[in-house]
Amino acid sequence: MSTPDIPADASAEQIAASIANAIVTRQLPPGARLREEALARVYGVSRTKIRAALLMLTKDKLVRTVPEKGAFVSRPSAAEAREIFAVRKILEAALAREFVARAKPADYKRIEQHLRQERKAIAAGDTHLRNRLLGDFHILLANVVGNTVLTEMLQELSARSAVITVLYQSGMDAQCSSDEHAQFIEAAKAGDADRACALMLAHLAHVEDSLVFDEPAANSADLVSALLA
Repeated sequence: MSTPDIPADASAEQIAASIANAIVTRQLPPGARLREEALARVYGVSRTKIRAALLMLTKDKLVRTVPEKGAFVSRPSAAEAREIFAVRKILEAALAREFVARAKPADYKRIEQHLRQERKAIAAGDTHLRNRLLGDFHILLANVVGNTVLTEMLQELSARSAVITVLYQSGMDAQCSSDEHAQFIEAAKAGDADRACALMLAHLAHVEDSLVFDEPAANSADLVSALLA
């Protein structure tokens, strides 16, 4: 990618989406520094607009800001991933049982629509969207249960998990994750709380086991070179 394929008068949102795509396609690898002046030159916009785009990506946890050093592509460690998934397993085992007890037909209808969106994003090869939707599935379950504190905790954990899976999970494993979501819903609809709980734990274990923390080479050096110039 020599130059970003976006309009010359791109909005901060469009720039953020372009940078996010460069991250998930490994054109900007984990740990890469994101210099405002270089990005402004690459995109042909002001540093103010670049700063706004980086703030959006920071909220999505794709980018981290280090005081007096600048912005960098997030680089979650294997140890951080293990800690996140250990906590998720504890919380979501309980969540699974509560969901089975509380979910109504309207809830299942909404979640089945969400599953269709997951499959569509995976088929389209939209890595950033697919991972956001895969994470949002778990938030939907928490919303049905109605525990605000649990929902807030899962939102934080899911956001951090999404970054990890964007950077270190393959497209094939993403498809498996969506299939496992569907299997969980089938068990829940049948009222089988034990099976639903077991499926949730197996799903989280599978996602964790599928992560590969060996950093691949970037798909293209063009954007990285531009940022270092």
